[in-house]
Amino acid sequence: MTRTLHLAVALDGTGWHPAAWREPTARPDALFTPGYWAALVATAEDAGIDFVTIEDSFALQSAAPGTADDRVDQVRGRLDALLIASYLAPLTSRIGLVPTVTATHTEPFHVATGLQTLDFASEGRAGWRIQVSASTADAALVGRRTVPAIDLEAYRRGEAQEVIQELFDEAGDVVEVVRRLWDSWEDDAIVRDAANGRFLDGSKLHYADFEGRFFSVKGASITPRSPQGQPLVSALAHATIPYELAAQHADVVYITPHSPEHLAEILAEVRDAEERLRPAGRPALLVYADLVVLLENEQADAERALTALDDLAGAPLTSDALVVAGTPSALVERLLDGQRRGLDGFRLRPARLPADLDAIAHDLVPALEAAGVRTPVSPRAARDPRTLREVLGFERPENLFTAATERAPESASSSTEVHA
Repeated sequence: MTRTLHLAVALDGTGWHPAAWREPTARPDALFTPGYWAALVATAEDAGIDFVTIEDSFALQSAAPGTADDRVDQVRGRLDALLIASYLAPLTSRIGLVPTVTATHTEPFHVATGLQTLDFASEGRAGWRIQVSASTADAALVGRRTVPAIDLEAYRRGEAQEVIQELFDEAGDVVEVVRRLWDSWEDDAIVRDAANGRFLDGSKLHYADFEGRFFSVKGASITPRSPQGQPLVSALAHATIPYELAAQHADVVYITPHSPEHLAEILAEVRDAEERLRPAGRPALLVYADLVVLLENEQADAERALTALDDLAGAPLTSDALVVAGTPSALVERLLDGQRRGLDGFRLRPARLPADLDAIAHDLVPALEAAGVRTPVSPRAARDPRTLREVLGFERPENLFTAATERAPESASSSTEVHA
């Protein structure tokens, strides 16, 4: 049986090319309207895309990594990703909604309850793309702490590892706290016994009781355990430290290989980190490769379109992910080759919105279905939607506190409970 190739789309503004907003088919006038995002996600859902991620950050977008710039010829400003996803939840029925939420300057309690609320609103289709911010601009905007400026070249030489390690260690603690808060209510904690005036079984609420280097969080959450139990956790990773964060804490990791050889190196490092760090009993980490894609029916047309955008931007497009300008059929071959080399899926970043999303939906996805690695969306799927975890092959996880009690009942004590 052919293995399913998972497919996600990363949405950001008018597309991942900085000049995409100047394309004739772009809709910069609608960018800050709810209908803009609803139309994009409807296209992805109708095509059977597994989930969309939505970009976010604290500070304005910048062409200079980690610092602010003063450019006015590129899109600046965005809507809050978690709030966009929450708006889209009742407008959709199948597609997963995975907003970016920055861990560095956001309290774990707020991350946990916001994503649980999204999971309820979407009936089990919520996820989280963890963002770690090393930006001085982000820190200055929030104002609670300082983050030392990290010179990009120094980082590439490995001279900022201590700062980076601290930021990712903190993010790991955020995920741990969030997971505990997600499970602080057992599934049957709400009894709704109107006759006896008992809405809640207080013995089935638990303190998170997290004490760490960065946080001391008591809990419990104010939000009951949501449909998925644990919404999907994903992370973008480019190097050893983020690979280790993903291996220990995430369900999905997005990587950015630029060649088959580079892919083999990254996969080996990710799987090694997974073997060393992944908690016992957690399902295997799914590995997706990110690609920036610009698609036309002819290769020459795609190359000309990219050149035209580069000319408008004043420089060739550069990205952490590989930039692929070509035809949908050529991209199909690239995706199938990546799957043969060990990838579980891809997260595609459309260079132009809506143009490249339309090409993904109307040309690429049908070709993948014809290749046998994607299942066409059936009418029944709209009537019988699955949770995002189910779509990706994950079971609904046991409650952390219930599982611990079942393993060691003699160690249970009232200190882990919240009594109504």
